[in-house]
Amino acid sequence: MKKFTSTNSYIATPDLELAVNAAISLEKPLLIKGEPGTGKTLLAEEVAKSIDTEIIKWHIKSTTKAQQGLYEYDAITRLRDSQLGDSRIQDISNYIIKGKLWEAFQAKKKIVLLIDEIDKADIEFPNDLLLELDKMEFFVYETKENIVAKNRPIVIITSNNEKELPDAFLRRCIFHYINFPERDVMEQIIEVHFPKVKKKLIAEALDIFFELREIPGLKKNPSTSELIDWIKLLLSDDIPKDILQERDESKAIPPLHGALIKNEQDVQMLERLRFMLRRGK
Repeated sequence: MKKFTSTNSYIATPDLELAVNAAISLEKPLLIKGEPGTGKTLLAEEVAKSIDTEIIKWHIKSTTKAQQGLYEYDAITRLRDSQLGDSRIQDISNYIIKGKLWEAFQAKKKIVLLIDEIDKADIEFPNDLLLELDKMEFFVYETKENIVAKNRPIVIITSNNEKELPDAFLRRCIFHYINFPERDVMEQIIEVHFPKVKKKLIAEALDIFFELREIPGLKKNPSTSELIDWIKLLLSDDIPKDILQERDESKAIPPLHGALIKNEQDVQMLERLRFMLRRGK
């Protein structure tokens, strides 16, 4: 199988490439943590592209249960059909709804299975999947079937670190934390998204962006994805091309800040900082 490397649309550090390839080689789930917006979900998509395979995505919510990833038995529909005299009720498999893990296990070739934002679910969720992710099989009690993976999928699990994951679960994973990109890596990322953008604009935008991230007390630091959105906005035909050059240096809030700053507390804090800068002059 081809090894994962940076692609034309995704810049991966050597450490990240090593972690992905180690997980593939050892056939263990890869647990990816990092700030929101650092490309964790996108990584799974790029791994699939890099090794020329498909991806199945399971996006986790606070109400998601592990059983839903395996299958669900639709007893309500079966009861309704029985009342209507539907002959389908004779075969209980008609009421088994396959989950994302079942889909991945049935794939005809090795695919990527993304379990996205696992920390959103309750604390028991990861433990409830230990056996299935380890043995790559599970039992369907209603039909007495044992579902075994035809080809062991490449499992990539993302977490925003909203809650701690159980030790038993962590022991079964290859772990990698995506550090926030340094300036030189960020320049490469921007170049991937905007290959024709002027170097001067990139430099000015990155100056403002990293200055903003260094301000202490921000509730939410702007992320890589927000920087990309901001630059896309700066390049819009409706925006003056010299908006960054003409900005008031005494202003703590950057132009078009709504793409970077996402809550009112941070806007208010930057407004206060701007007021203090003005008073200091």
